[in-house]
Amino acid sequence: MAFSELNSVEYLIIDKLSGVNLNSNVLKDPKINYGLWTYIPSKELKRSVNEVLLEGELKTALINLNPQIAQNTDLADEVLYKLRAVLLAVNQVGLVKANEEFFKWMAGEKTMPFGPNNRHVPIRLIDFENPTNNSYIITNQLRVHHRETKIPDVVLYLNGLPVVVGEAKTPIRPSISWLDGAHEVKDIYENAIPQLFVPNILSFATEGKELYYGAVRTPLEFWAPWRLENDDHTISKKIGLSEVGEELIDLFKPARLLDILLNFSLFTTNKKKQRIKILPRFQQYEGANKIVDRVLEGRIKKGLIWHFQGSGKSLLMVFAAQKLRRSQDLKSPTVMVLVDRTDLDTQISGTFNAADVPNVESTDSITELQQYLERDTRKIIISTIFKFKDAKPNLNTRDNIIVLIDEAHRTQEGDLGRTMRAALPNAFLFGLTGTPVNKADKNTFWAFGSEEDEGGYMSRYTFHDSIRDKATLKLHFEPRLVDIHVDKESLDKAFGDFKEGSALTDEEADALNKKSAKLAAFLKSPERVSKIVEDIATHFKEKVEPQGFKAMIVTPDRFACVQYKEELDQYFPPEASKVVISTSANDTFEFKQKWAVDKSQQEKIVDEFNDPRSELKFIIVTAKLLTGFDAPILQTMYLDKSLKDHTLLQAICRTNRLFPNKTFGRIVDYFGVFDDAAKALEFDEKSVAKVITNLSELRDQLPATVQTALKHFSGVDRNLQGFEGLEAAQNAINTNEKKDAFARDFKFLTRLWESLSPDNILDSYNEDYKWLSQVYESVRPASDNIGKLLWMTLGPKTLELMHENIHVGEVHQLEEFVLDADVIENIFNNPDPKEAKKLEKILVKRFKKHAGNPKFKKLSERLEELRDRAEQGLITSIEFVKELCKIAKETVQAEKELELQVQEKSPKAALTELFLELKTDQTPAVVERIVEDIDAVVRMVSFDGWQKTSSGEREVQKHLRKVLWTKYQIKDQILFERAYAYIKEYY
Repeated sequence: MAFSELNSVEYLIIDKLSGVNLNSNVLKDPKINYGLWTYIPSKELKRSVNEVLLEGELKTALINLNPQIAQNTDLADEVLYKLRAVLLAVNQVGLVKANEEFFKWMAGEKTMPFGPNNRHVPIRLIDFENPTNNSYIITNQLRVHHRETKIPDVVLYLNGLPVVVGEAKTPIRPSISWLDGAHEVKDIYENAIPQLFVPNILSFATEGKELYYGAVRTPLEFWAPWRLENDDHTISKKIGLSEVGEELIDLFKPARLLDILLNFSLFTTNKKKQRIKILPRFQQYEGANKIVDRVLEGRIKKGLIWHFQGSGKSLLMVFAAQKLRRSQDLKSPTVMVLVDRTDLDTQISGTFNAADVPNVESTDSITELQQYLERDTRKIIISTIFKFKDAKPNLNTRDNIIVLIDEAHRTQEGDLGRTMRAALPNAFLFGLTGTPVNKADKNTFWAFGSEEDEGGYMSRYTFHDSIRDKATLKLHFEPRLVDIHVDKESLDKAFGDFKEGSALTDEEADALNKKSAKLAAFLKSPERVSKIVEDIATHFKEKVEPQGFKAMIVTPDRFACVQYKEELDQYFPPEASKVVISTSANDTFEFKQKWAVDKSQQEKIVDEFNDPRSELKFIIVTAKLLTGFDAPILQTMYLDKSLKDHTLLQAICRTNRLFPNKTFGRIVDYFGVFDDAAKALEFDEKSVAKVITNLSELRDQLPATVQTALKHFSGVDRNLQGFEGLEAAQNAINTNEKKDAFARDFKFLTRLWESLSPDNILDSYNEDYKWLSQVYESVRPASDNIGKLLWMTLGPKTLELMHENIHVGEVHQLEEFVLDADVIENIFNNPDPKEAKKLEKILVKRFKKHAGNPKFKKLSERLEELRDRAEQGLITSIEFVKELCKIAKETVQAEKELELQVQEKSPKAALTELFLELKTDQTPAVVERIVEDIDAVVRMVSFDGWQKTSSGEREVQKHLRKVLWTKYQIKDQILFERAYAYIKEYY
């Protein structure tokens, strides 16, 4: 039997969860525990194609779990009416809000007047305490009809509610990945059959190599892999059916799924004021549960969690706090979240408040914090760790106080750990850090690390783990301009009296430079700053801005920030950069008036920076925003300040957050911090030494990587131009396997190229790379049928190179030459079978291009008929060539006529014609108004040559969506794509 998507992946899922092998239709050994999932073929489920609930199963659950409904089973129908109303409302309120409303029903938060005297009682759809009381059904190939009929591969039902949707893809095509399945779930199913996703806990996708999952409306780049507990932390994740099978069993254990539903499903509001659903990544789920389990066990009263910078510690704390507060065994505990800086206080509070976590209080003073504890407040309290400074012993002796300390790695926090332990003698203390704790830091380990934990950590999630799981991005490091580096001896002398790892405030940085006047004078010399800013401007315009990213400049002190800003204004408009510093009482009135930034202004600047459409490209700082600053659009940090150890790692990791099309964070070092990267990041954990990828290593890889990509075309003459050269290249990779192998190697090369550009090492490989890029583009599948991981869209630098000195006319002229009247005459008079064959091939291509046009269809039919006659020997080869030349002449003439028609057609007329042609029952009748709106908005946002820029294309697509999807509620993807194609052609 051949391997297929159905028999090798879809059936694997069913086999692993239910024990039913559909390849053999034999139930496996019943003694083996396959969990609680029961396989039922979709045709045997009691439902119509328009229904997403199994109402019989749901009604049974309502009767079993609710005594009032058990006494009067008609009441179950009243609950069903309410649930159906939530399903129907999805078209009005949107999928996330409908999912949130249904979540409240599933979590048992909704009530109905079923008690005595119409008293409201909670309604239970699910039994969370005894999972065996629920029904678990797995089915496949489920037909669901809403706007159209779709057939998801796998659906898991919990008490008749479709809580999981899965898509399986083939494991034997390298260009197909889990991303293709995830794309189908998110972009097709969620839009075409949204009601199926209203009760959804999560969706998943796999091609039998990797298993990824996501919540409703989660962008594909934020889907996450599920990892097995106690994984061996290998750098490269094991892949294959057996590994995926184990992950499936682990993720879909009923108890795990119910835990994710009740304790790890967050509904929050993003920066754009949109409601979003967040599910935990594996490390957040594992870390939060380890905290909860340790508290419930009650034996060990502390624990240290190291999860690498950017891997989501704030959300881990939200999940842990939420589950601790919900635990009945803990009898309404107090959960304290302590942070080390005021700006972090804002970030953590914002995370909790945006997620609508109940009973959250933020404290503004030491007195207020102590009052909360003395009054025995049972809430989630967010405060800064320094508010414990003068806390008195035995402030509260309860044993159900849980303290979560963020960034618990500084020496002084170890001292504060002692103060806290005295004030809260029976509390649980958990330290969370994004940087590894040096074993020499005895205080931190004393306060948070437990001897029972291997290596001192209760939970570890390393740099390599986060890169492997795509939780964060790699960091690239660029040392710059040796002639403006700081002299290392001067540096060591100037900083000798400062403790390693100290995080300097704005004022402390100023004080340091005063202590080292010579160094300060050197750092801020106008000539040096001028050189650096010139380099920053060139680098930013060439490598950062074209990708749509932004940058941060870190300077030695507050006055250097101003210096950099004034210099930068010579290269960019003033609104392109903003200084974020604090001012002190000793500053002049003028300095304060011009540069002071208060808390609300800082928040506005951060919001503006995070907006891709804003003018703000640079934030200039010295100490602020180096920790606790979450700006995914920040890709490059220009570093001109001494940072060490934890502060250094925290600062550079501002650039590693996920953002669309961002593949790495970049640090450009003007100070010499990374002259010895290993020493600068000298921790006990060896893995941290590899955090920085030096670009010189990438340069060394380039020659071999180019050769690897070229090996796919050995024997191909790369000097051969036109269609013959391209055809020869395509013939060298003429099978899916060869194309995929080439795509894999070219993908690696293009990432390397984009990372190095505009390094002059690329110059000697320009021609080879340009040739490979063109071949790649010619065989890349259409965007709607693409293996998302392998066949990517070319990056801006690659496209720029491809388009450099390449005139589209060359290819066009070549084809026109072949169909030129003189050439046709030449073929006619000198019948050469090889030339005739070329002519025949080009005609076939032309006919395909004009498929659907009646005139070309007739010509195509004539060509087919001519071929048949030639094959049957009914005409001579001379007659064949003559007839072929006639068809060629008529084809050229037909194309010229078509070109004239296109030129005459106005953009609005073309769009009107398209909408009338594709009009359906769902398309509003006011076609003229739709066209007017599209025409107006496209003329407003488009500019000359917009089709050749990614930002131009993005803007036009965004505004087209607004008109079609938002204003007229037309969610037809085909119509959108056709309309966009017309706009590209006619505007």
